[in-house]
Amino acid sequence: MILQVNGHDTYCYTGGKPFNPAQPTVVFIHGVLNDHSVWILQSRYLANHGWNVLAIDLPGHCRSAGEAPASVEQAARFIGDLLQAAGVDKAALVGHSWGSLIALQAAAQLQQRVSHLVLVGCAFPMKVSPALLESSLNEPEKALRMINVFSRSTLCAPPSTLGPGTWVFGGGMALGRRVLRSNPSVNVFHRGFQACDQYAGGLQAMADLSCPVLFVLGTQDQMTPPKAAQGLIQAAQAAGKAVRSVNVPVGHHQMSEAPDDTLFAIRDFLRA
Repeated sequence: MILQVNGHDTYCYTGGKPFNPAQPTVVFIHGVLNDHSVWILQSRYLANHGWNVLAIDLPGHCRSAGEAPASVEQAARFIGDLLQAAGVDKAALVGHSWGSLIALQAAAQLQQRVSHLVLVGCAFPMKVSPALLESSLNEPEKALRMINVFSRSTLCAPPSTLGPGTWVFGGGMALGRRVLRSNPSVNVFHRGFQACDQYAGGLQAMADLSCPVLFVLGTQDQMTPPKAAQGLIQAAQAAGKAVRSVNVPVGHHQMSEAPDDTLFAIRDFLRA
């Protein structure tokens, strides 16, 4: 589905189902150098079990036009504009990595318009090493290889996600190259990493939330290790928020490395 958001085409994958205003809505937000396709199992399942799904390509990424966000705050404002364009009064937000920071900031800004918040592979602060920042700008192929090694605990995709025999590393490299080349005017790799590295509003956003929050963390995650989310979890608890945490024994790509566990955690949380 294509929505006009701020005068630009925005691609929203709906899980193969038409948008139904009578159903609740969940928005899936991808991370750096990804697109809507990283949510393949989770989005299709929810679309076939009573939810409207809007798994988006962020502006300036792949099928979505517009200026690629240069900060978490800018991307969060886009999420509010997206809901407005879709005619959605209230939605659940699910974000991965950079997308988790975007979802967190958007939930704080949108308040009662967000029913649930799911943070997958989240950390705060989400600092990026200077070497990786530099490589993403000047040697993106090298940086892409680095993150595809660091992000994964297995090179074999479980059957319920991409299918037996899928070359996960090669698939990740191909997706990253496609996303990077989709925007010839901006290096979305470096810009996304900079946005993660510079974001400073996580604790305040957590304190401002008005919805329950779920953390889905990978115990073998080298990009956003579970200990890096503890500050946010403690801030949520200190503020009296309804907070849950689910640990899965995989790396940073929980959606493809532990697709069923990740799906069931999201599904059960949204039901509650």
